[in-house]
Amino acid sequence: CFRALCCKVPPPPRPEYDLVCIGLTGSGKTSLLSQLCSENRENIGSTTGFSIKAVPFQNAILNVKELGGKKNSIELTLHIGSFFILGADNIRKYWSRYYQGSQGVVFVLDSASSEDDLETARNELHSALQHPQLCTLPFLILANHQDKPAARSVQEVCLI
Repeated sequence: CFRALCCKVPPPPRPEYDLVCIGLTGSGKTSLLSQLCSENRENIGSTTGFSIKAVPFQNAILNVKELGGKKNSIELTLHIGSFFILGADNIRKYWSRYYQGSQGVVFVLDSASSEDDLETARNELHSALQHPQLCTLPFLILANHQDKPAARSVQEVCLI
């Protein structure tokens, strides 16, 4: 009895999996991860750059890199010694730099977005599906914002 109490072996560690979460601005990536982590979802803004969240489940931990999906231009400043390199570009161009080591992909889609945004999302999804570091990984495509009146059905989203 005493031996069982003092020599109790800790439970084995839960396996960890590295995922990347991508999607256009406003698709709901940050809200999704906040909900999964039981965080306060008030005052959530667009992610600039990236963030990493550990999403705990009973049998595993998902380490999710959320990559910002800003459509508009951003200014990047790199300070090297006394030199500054400035440039404006679309942040989605840099998504692929964060793909290495990923074991799965979550693509969040705003199912109530405009036709133009859906076309952009489709192009980004197809680009990710063809990327050498992602093409063999499992993908979860999440059609978010189903509570909005303009939300497309699952069948409509599948046509993307």
